[in-house]
Amino acid sequence: MPSTVTAAEIAAAIRNVPDFPKPGIQFKDITPVLADARLFAGAIELLTANFKPGSIDAVVGIDARGFIFAAAAATKLKAGFVPVRKKGKLPFTTIEQDYALEYGHATVALHTDAIKPGARVLLVDDLLATGGTSGAAASLVKQLGGNILEVVFLIELKFLDGRKHLNDFPVRSLVTY
Repeated sequence: MPSTVTAAEIAAAIRNVPDFPKPGIQFKDITPVLADARLFAGAIELLTANFKPGSIDAVVGIDARGFIFAAAAATKLKAGFVPVRKKGKLPFTTIEQDYALEYGHATVALHTDAIKPGARVLLVDDLLATGGTSGAAASLVKQLGGNILEVVFLIELKFLDGRKHLNDFPVRSLVTY
């Protein structure tokens, strides 16, 4: 069933917060989308539009706001939800991937038994900026033998060219800046 919500309606609800968390940053606040049941449900419909229930084995969500969209998408697609977390936050055996930040690096982790070899995976996050985190998450899924069918984002900041870290996968964003 097609969504009754458009990407333009979602874009109109995203609040721009200047100089947060530091001067010069234009923060894209998604909380108005989350607070509106119609827009939130519509966002999930649009994010999962290319798939039917049962066509995905696992929806992987990236810490932390990606969890919101990925968990809802997993429920809709009748798939498992798999969290990619910051290093040290998962309690079982993990694999880890470092990635570059503007100044320094960070590490994300995934449980070693979270993705079965050959699993059909949808990777979901709220925002594609520089692409380091999503690229690292995709690398972890590949290391475990998962087959990423698509990487989807609510928002993409195109001017930061984050897609370059996801060249091996179809990438789709609902709202671009």
